[in-house]
Amino acid sequence: MSIPFLLPCLLADPAPAPGTIVLTNARLFDGTGSPVRESASVTITDGRVESVADTPTEIPAAASMVDLGGKFLMPGLIDCHTHLTISAAPKLAEGEEPLHPGVLGHLVGAGLRQALNMGITTIREVGAFGDTVFEVRQAMRYGAFRGPRLLVSGRLVSASSAQARLFEGMYREADGPDEMRRAAREQIRAGADFVKLMTTGARSVEWENPAPAQVTREEVAAVVDEVHRLGYKVAAHCEGLEGTRLAVEEGVDTIEHGFHLHREPELLARLAERRGVLVPTLSFLHDVAERKSEHWTPHLVERGMHNVEEAHRTLAAAVEMGVPIAMGYDSFPERLAASELGLMVEAGMTTSAALVSATAIGAFALGLDDLIGTIEPGKLADLLVVDGDPLSDIGTLLDPDRIHLVMQSGEPVAGKALEPVLRFSPS
Repeated sequence: MSIPFLLPCLLADPAPAPGTIVLTNARLFDGTGSPVRESASVTITDGRVESVADTPTEIPAAASMVDLGGKFLMPGLIDCHTHLTISAAPKLAEGEEPLHPGVLGHLVGAGLRQALNMGITTIREVGAFGDTVFEVRQAMRYGAFRGPRLLVSGRLVSASSAQARLFEGMYREADGPDEMRRAAREQIRAGADFVKLMTTGARSVEWENPAPAQVTREEVAAVVDEVHRLGYKVAAHCEGLEGTRLAVEEGVDTIEHGFHLHREPELLARLAERRGVLVPTLSFLHDVAERKSEHWTPHLVERGMHNVEEAHRTLAAAVEMGVPIAMGYDSFPERLAASELGLMVEAGMTTSAALVSATAIGAFALGLDDLIGTIEPGKLADLLVVDGDPLSDIGTLLDPDRIHLVMQSGEPVAGKALEPVLRFSPS
């Protein structure tokens, strides 16, 4: 009998909760995009969904029964694009004590706990300083705290670039196909769940021009070939069209940003045909152009305004073309990742499609769609119960008072339903 291959993130998962739990009287959104099922029941055994029924089901004698009272039940949220060490690092004032080694990991851990409390059960980290996220993932494996399932990229594989100079400790610069191949191997050796490749410069660095490709076709092909050969996926940072073209044509699995793609319909068609995934990351673009513009140079704000328009057009074109779209927040704090869904709806997605982007398509993008992302028999019971209707008001997912219950691999881990009720005896 062969031993199945497991990504490091799955090896770090806590054991599924034993026993049987039956959730009854739920308004079920199963993550597939199907209409909501009223008064549904979901039976969970040993951390996995055993059955889904449209009518009240018989409760096994040894099972625990939870009546959800018509609350909205959906898969746990999946964020496919975040930078945990950037968002967690405090902005130190002049003269303030520098951070001690290890403190950043505690701050990342605190942010992950808050994210889990908001129903975010899986996160893909796409670029961090040093080895902090590896340490945090290992701490969760050994029970230090409970947080979302965490997929880690390791160092970003990049050609020699201005951004690598700015973000010290986040990049592995490499030039030429052989060195790129070696750099990809190094990330997997370090315990990465996937490899991220920088095909273009970034809109967050003033002296980088994202228009030309930062890598050659041969370099992209070498990374994709090596990573796929070893059974992993490749994510690519893509802004300018030339680098995006290389990523799409050479078989990169997920296109991060890709906001000029509406200008090249044939690339969108090719992406749709081979089921490559687009992760639009609208939140950060709006941050630079509007919401946090005071933190950026005038040049980057001006570029950001243009990129917001481009990204909205690309999302609409990608939806029209049938490209799979996954939610990626790319902003902070991580607990508010669902705000990305509101921007996706504003850009033209239906609310149902936006929710699918944060569930089923997110799982597909990560290569975990056989385990999570939908509420179907055999899947891990990563579930979110909301006191409200995200389909009519997607902002419901941002209200902690509406997060009734969060389950991870069948274990209740967060939500208002778990908060203790304080009772005071009369004096």
